[in-house]
Parts: sequence; structure tokens; C-alpha cells
Amino acid sequence: MPVYQFNKRVEPMNKHKHITTSAKQRILSSPYIWAYHLCRLLLGLVFVYASYDKILQPHAFAVSVFNYLVLPDGLVNLVALTLPWLELLLGLCLIFGVWLPGATVTATGLLVIFLGLLAFNDIRGLDIHCGCFSTETTEGPAGLGTILRDIGFLAVSLYLLLFVFVFRRRTEKFSQLHS
Repeated sequence: MPVYQFNKRVEPMNKHKHITTSAKQRILSSPYIWAYHLCRLLLGLVFVYASYDKILQPHAFAVSVFNYLVLPDGLVNLVALTLPWLELLLGLCLIFGVWLPGATVTATGLLVIFLGLLAFNDIRGLDIHCGCFSTETTEGPAGLGTILRDIGFLAVSLYLLLFVFVFRRRTEKFSQLHS
């Protein structure tokens, strides 16, 4: 709130003199912000792409879900019908920057589950098709390459999670203090 002194407007003392407008611009244009947006778009596109074939071919995806042999038969169809739509919603939320706290938590949780299921079936020695991006079995069985790919996706998701819950909140507080 401005203070008036002898009919002149005088700006109040800034509590944080050491932080200038150029410092704010440096924070907002830092490589971390750019990496955040790139990771958000990348992971969003991955989830949208992963949902496409599963939505178009729910029966084939149900077979992929069944082949993991971890769900009771009654839940296979429910998962096969709802998971692709959840992936589509998560992907769109990440791409458009909507509901990011919930989207990043859910995406990270799903990736942990997917990674755990892949590793579990690899340890059990089951040669099953992943069903991650396609319902076709032409890719071959899921293996170490699929697990490493999902570890990469999980790393991107963890970066987004940390950014949304730690760094972004600090940036927002900074912006509120100095605007």
C-alpha cells in the first residue's frame, strides 16, 4: 500500500530488499521452469498416446490386463475399461496444466504400479506383452527394456511431483510477496 508524504507518493520499504525484479525474472526463466514445462508436456503426451489404442480396443486390452495374472477375474474388465480413460484424463491435465497436484500424484502412483507389475512378472518369468502403448502383441514380451523405459517415465514424473509441491509453491509465494 503506497504511503503519501508531503503530497508525494512514496513506495513502502520492501521487506526483501535483496530480491529485485531481475531476480524474479531469473527465477521464472530458469532452466528448471523450462524443464518442468517440457516434462509436463512429454509425460502428458505419453499418457494420451498410451490411452488411444486401449480406448479403441477394450477387449484386447482386457486380455493384456488378464495376462498379468494379478487381478481377480471380476476386476479385469473394470480395469480395462477405466484405466485408459484415466490415462487420457491425466495426459490432458498434464498437457494443459490443469489440476496439476492431483495429476502428478496420480501419474506417479500409476507409474509405480506399472513398474512394479512389470518387474513382478519379469521376476516370475512370464513372457507377456506389456499392453502399455498398444494392444497388439507384435512388440514382443515385456522385459528389461520396458522396465528401463518406465523407470525413465517415473523419473520425469517424480521431477514434476517435486516441482509442483516444492519449487512451484516457493515461486508462487515469491510472486505474491513481490507483486
